[in-house]
Amino acid sequence: MAERGTGRSRARRDEPGATIYDVAHEARVSTATVSRVVNGNYSVSAATRARVEEAMQKLGYVTNAHARALAGSGRQLIGILIEELGDPYFAAIARGAQLEATAHGRLSLVCNTQGNPELEDSFLDLLLEHRADLVVVVGGPTTDERYQQTNRVRARRLASTGCRLAHCGRPPLDEPNTIGIEFDNEQGAFTITDHLLTLGHDRILFLGGPPALSTTQNRIAGFERAYRTRGRSAAPDLIVTGAFTQQFGYRQMKAILDEGKPGFTAVFGGNDLVAAGVCLAAKEHGLRIPEDLSIVGYDDVPLARALDPQLTTVRVPTEAIGREAVKAGLAHVTGGSDPYTDPDERVSLGTSLMIRGSTAAPRS
Repeated sequence: MAERGTGRSRARRDEPGATIYDVAHEARVSTATVSRVVNGNYSVSAATRARVEEAMQKLGYVTNAHARALAGSGRQLIGILIEELGDPYFAAIARGAQLEATAHGRLSLVCNTQGNPELEDSFLDLLLEHRADLVVVVGGPTTDERYQQTNRVRARRLASTGCRLAHCGRPPLDEPNTIGIEFDNEQGAFTITDHLLTLGHDRILFLGGPPALSTTQNRIAGFERAYRTRGRSAAPDLIVTGAFTQQFGYRQMKAILDEGKPGFTAVFGGNDLVAAGVCLAAKEHGLRIPEDLSIVGYDDVPLARALDPQLTTVRVPTEAIGREAVKAGLAHVTGGSDPYTDPDERVSLGTSLMIRGSTAAPRS
């Protein structure tokens, strides 16, 4: 028979797991005080804290951050939306965000959108329902105006609930409560193209991603600027866009080589995956790297160092991008002296050129 009282009845000993009500009854405090001790978001006297912790230990009460977040009892959830979990670039940013979220006592919910705007909206609805206090979106956006307007509407929806929106690898929207964690995409492309031009490669094939993607556009801009800086022009027929996948790099390179002798001495893969596909196709056609063909990539994912020879590429601080997004996004929650407290702040991180064995001067 349950005990009578104004509050919830205590759980029987044969019921699985103690509840917050059991702890409050045992410690002779309110459930709100137990919640403050568990979450650490309000000051509690040392004596009261000790009494609550002793009751928790006695009853075997286990705090569950996941349950707290999904129950909506305080903002404990961070959503991370990425285009493709299997892509090492996106995975590294998500890892950095998740590690920083854990350091702040937050649960991370990583959502694989597959680049589908409708799926993004579904995940966003889920995160709004569960009162996430930060949503981190990873990946360059398409420049389509309709998609941009959709993003602005999303930002307003999140802001209306007190949730911040952080963009990784893309600039922030012109909306309140948004943050942009960027890296100098164009400068990285300029630097690695200039490296090839310095080696003596006059004709360089650029194989990039989807043409409407800002990441692709920025890398092409850096590629073309490197030529202009030397008083030259990149050949339009040597700029090919399509996808940021190893399959795309392989198929494009194989098709070119099947047609005969290529009209270039170096290939700039829009990312390391594309460059890896180019390497495979080149080797299948008996080309030596870098003696017959120099190949470079972008991002410096682990695959770049696993290739033979190792890939010359641009290192992007992927994990740092994820960490900085969470730091900046939670600054208004934690109240710390984080330098990125302006909700419209743009944080830009640098890239670096990693010269390895896949590049050399062209044969005369």
